[in-house]
Amino acid sequence: MLDIKVLREAPESVCDNLKKRRVRIFDDVDLQADSWAEQTTARLQKLDQDYLDLLHQQEQLRRQQNDNSAAMRKVGKLPKAEQAAARKPLIATGRELREREKQLAEATEQAQAARDDAWRCVPNLTHPAVPTGHLDSDHKELRKVGTPRDFQAEGFEPKDHLELAEERAWVDFGAGARVAGQKWYYLKNAAVLLDLALQRYALGVAQKHGFTLHITPDLARRDILDGLGFNPRGESTQVYSIERSDLCLVGTAEITLGGMLADSILAEEELPLLVAGLSHCFRTEAGAAGQESRGLYRVHQFTKVELFAFTTPDQSDLMHDKLLAIEEEIFQGLEIPYRVLDIASGDLGGPAYRKYDLEAWMPGRNAYGEITSTSNCTDYQARRLKIRYRPEAVDGKKQKPKYCHMLNGTAVACSRALVAIFENHQQADGRVKVPKVLVPWVGAEFIG
Repeated sequence: MLDIKVLREAPESVCDNLKKRRVRIFDDVDLQADSWAEQTTARLQKLDQDYLDLLHQQEQLRRQQNDNSAAMRKVGKLPKAEQAAARKPLIATGRELREREKQLAEATEQAQAARDDAWRCVPNLTHPAVPTGHLDSDHKELRKVGTPRDFQAEGFEPKDHLELAEERAWVDFGAGARVAGQKWYYLKNAAVLLDLALQRYALGVAQKHGFTLHITPDLARRDILDGLGFNPRGESTQVYSIERSDLCLVGTAEITLGGMLADSILAEEELPLLVAGLSHCFRTEAGAAGQESRGLYRVHQFTKVELFAFTTPDQSDLMHDKLLAIEEEIFQGLEIPYRVLDIASGDLGGPAYRKYDLEAWMPGRNAYGEITSTSNCTDYQARRLKIRYRPEAVDGKKQKPKYCHMLNGTAVACSRALVAIFENHQQADGRVKVPKVLVPWVGAEFIG
């Protein structure tokens, strides 16, 4: 979450950011109203002020208790015959103050919880260069790399990935549905080798760039998901929860990589700290439907290699560029045409300060589709998870810890990479050419 000082010292920046992102904090605030952002900011300020007022009342109460205790000490210096009468009203006052102390403590705790519950819903601030808007057309295209194939010139109509995969027995959604339900599937035959090759290739690229490799847990506690800005509750959640436990299936290794340093203080010389994680990913995909969700593009389980970085604040912008460059290197190696988008403010996730998407050209839909993304979350997640670093000492004086910046990026989401490979590298005879970088692990230049 954001530092509460932002609300106290620059409420206009909170208000402006809510407008850019069109984020509803309170259910009864109408986003169509002209002043909805101002109303929201004012309510946040009131919740904070209510909490601060109660803290002030507690301070006043402690002074009254100190005065009462001082008066009791003075009574002890009186003649014994006068002490009992003098103590009686002070004892009654002390009892009243203790009861008031208890009431104030409860009220303060409730006020802080109400303030924090609302404040945790406020999204991160937004990079000044991020385009404003909440429609797909508002994203800014930064560049296109690679040229889509002209299948007409090659004399055949391209098939979409699902048709290709089912014809060649590379995927079985029918068996997946019988065992687990719709949008679950089996990979088969050469697709298994291709999926594993993608994992090995992405891990190799990550390792080359200095990332420490991990195979992460597929489960995480709810407080870790909350800390990273993933909502594990409610009808709109994308998270599978484990019954009779506080565990959830992770939708990305961002959760397990980001959570691995919760409640830690790093030395500044350890940063930037680069980690990569291989994990299964599980998503309910609530409400997902339509042509864009067809086949492997949107499924309940897939395997992914995730990149993650912990940095100092002055390192994070350059690290964001580095993560994007690595993603581009991977998909250039896969020989997939793609474009890079600077995502508009209204489509940023709550923790993201800035986000870039890579969209691969997908002949099956004759359009680009998202395959990876990378986000700079600044200190938004670190503040929740209490991940800090201690700056180097100045003139021998130890410095106070500061919050790390945290960034994530998808090296490869295997299911979507398979979609792009099947469709872009299909041949007239139905085979699929294996990208050169994957041939050593697949063991063939063509499959099918």
